[in-house]
Amino acid sequence: MSGVRRVDVLVVGAGPGGLAAAARLAAAGAGRVEVLEREQQAGGVPRHCAHGGFGTWTHPLTGPSYARLLAEGAARAGAVVRTGVTALDWAGPLALTTVSPRGPEKIEAAAIVLATGARERPRAARLVPGTRPAGVCTTGELQQAVHLYGQRIGSRAVVVGAEDVSYAATATVRASGARVVAMVTDLPRAQAAPARALDARLRHGVPLLTGTTVTELLGHGRLSGVRVRHRDGRSAVLPCDTVVFTGDFVPDHELARRGGLVCDPGTRGPAVDGALRTSRAGVFAVGSVLHPVGSAATAAREGARAAGAVRQWLAGGDWPGAVPLVVSEPLRWIAPHRVTPADRHGRYVLRSTEPLTRRVLRVTQDGRTLDRVRVRSSLPSALVPYRTTLTLTARWTHRVDAKGGPVRITVD
Repeated sequence: MSGVRRVDVLVVGAGPGGLAAAARLAAAGAGRVEVLEREQQAGGVPRHCAHGGFGTWTHPLTGPSYARLLAEGAARAGAVVRTGVTALDWAGPLALTTVSPRGPEKIEAAAIVLATGARERPRAARLVPGTRPAGVCTTGELQQAVHLYGQRIGSRAVVVGAEDVSYAATATVRASGARVVAMVTDLPRAQAAPARALDARLRHGVPLLTGTTVTELLGHGRLSGVRVRHRDGRSAVLPCDTVVFTGDFVPDHELARRGGLVCDPGTRGPAVDGALRTSRAGVFAVGSVLHPVGSAATAAREGARAAGAVRQWLAGGDWPGAVPLVVSEPLRWIAPHRVTPADRHGRYVLRSTEPLTRRVLRVTQDGRTLDRVRVRSSLPSALVPYRTTLTLTARWTHRVDAKGGPVRITVD
């Protein structure tokens, strides 16, 4: 291993969150800001999302255009973006060992920003039995094959999942010249919102099988079909040569876990406070590694917000202790996952396992009520399970006792 290199800020991951943080920090004169990206190109997932919807309402962009804009912005601001570099492990509280074609290296920093993103759980992680034929992929693999490398994927595909990313996968299958046989979800309804947009997509002739589980993959050499089981116990075989497992995201949290950072049991990503500080002084985290999976715009906003907290830390700011946030069923998780009385800006997002209509969220600590929020049924996302259901403002955080017990969010 070569000698130790030192930088002021080390950002791990060149997706929207990492690039936005790097651009803000470099432009603000935070010293040497370096971004590490294991892929050969910066930009993250948007690089292979050929559909639009990125950028702003007034300047809508496709995913590749948005990725290029972010990467060029970070470089123009003065950040150094290094691709083909993988962060392997920690070499100290604020030091990482890396490897690239130039060999291993140790990098020390005054602050580290984790922006490692999230990934879809593949077939093996979902415990789907059967043979191991060709033609099995996730949305990311599908999009890279079609949009980055121009590969053909087959002629008949089954898409497992029924959320926004599932419809993006359906569009990619069609762009490749293949037909979508069906979309399959074990939930009683699709997860995409709002319903009007969902209805428009379904009118394009893709059958949606709800309450249906893929129980086996069939075929030797190449996939020949998938066996499914409906909620009433009936089973059937859907002939296809491609199956795309979509959604079911988990954070790329291996680096955080190897560093012993406190991780949230709900999101499984590193737990952060409202300033995006982790449990280790000098280490921040942004984007989908915190709450898989948010939009590119959400990750970019968090990266920009974290830049301010990083600058405060570099200027000699303190690292306050934080109180854990705990949710109860039907809530799955809340992010950020910790709170300090100083967290008076930003917002908290929650995810639920069931539709929330005409319910009240109660925020308490040690029996004291800090806030009550009624969920309005007019919110489309409040009607869809397993999606972000509500955003809480930080208007209650000044009431938090920094030495008290966990802050609990319950549904009345």
